[in-house]
Amino acid sequence: MNYVEETRRLIARYDIHARKRFGQNFLIDNHVLDKIIAAADVCRDDFILEIGPGVGTMTRALCEHAGRVLAVEIDYDLVDILERELVPIYDNLEIREGDILKMDIGEIAENNNAGKPIKVVANLPYYITTPIIMELLENHAPIQSITVMVQREVAERMMAEPGSRDCGAVSLAVSYYATASLEANVPANCFIPRPHVDSAVIRLNIRENPPVLTDDENLMFKLIRAGFGERRKTLANAITNSPELNFSKEEVNQTISLAGIDPGIRGEKLGLDDYARLADFFSKK
Repeated sequence: MNYVEETRRLIARYDIHARKRFGQNFLIDNHVLDKIIAAADVCRDDFILEIGPGVGTMTRALCEHAGRVLAVEIDYDLVDILERELVPIYDNLEIREGDILKMDIGEIAENNNAGKPIKVVANLPYYITTPIIMELLENHAPIQSITVMVQREVAERMMAEPGSRDCGAVSLAVSYYATASLEANVPANCFIPRPHVDSAVIRLNIRENPPVLTDDENLMFKLIRAGFGERRKTLANAITNSPELNFSKEEVNQTISLAGIDPGIRGEKLGLDDYARLADFFSKK
């Protein structure tokens, strides 16, 4: 099937215009679709959660290859079109209106896949990419893999090594919860309307066990957010100023030193093992 031609027909028939407030850019390249399906390793045994189906270009491809597909769309106008145009064609498709950030992914897996790990596939709006990725990772839902198309800069940041210029809190979160691989680069001309930046397809394979151990995972990520939240400040000052933490400056300096780390270092220079060790020392406070 020529998925792109079907998309163009749908756009013309309903006079669909991308909504800027939802960050919509519709994919119009069959080769990219093939790369996404291959990257996600979609097969008939899979239940797929698609986030942001838009006009259904990727939804059609997923339905052709997967056992079942649940497509969550926030734009109610597109939900109506997808239900009229795609649901009658694909008996393995369910369209659900809503905000994925307000949904229980664990419940979705339980109700649709008997609690077994699901695969997530998405063409994510640039403005909300990181919150969605973090929500999927942090809620410990049964997810096998996450294959998403994101802004290329975001993909590079997800895969950045500790201490590098591109490394941020999301880099450490991704490396803690998953192993990441860049599957394809996607130029801007593969979308309508054409975005101002290129995209990339990245796959996150969820780890069975994290690469570091800590007594308090929640505290570790508070420390990570503090360390990367104020890059120009020393680690000690960043932790002291963090609205998520409540330690005195004296406690902070003392605890960082006890963990064998220089309080004057910047948080961006530390890796996961450093933050895990810090969390264990701070948890004793």
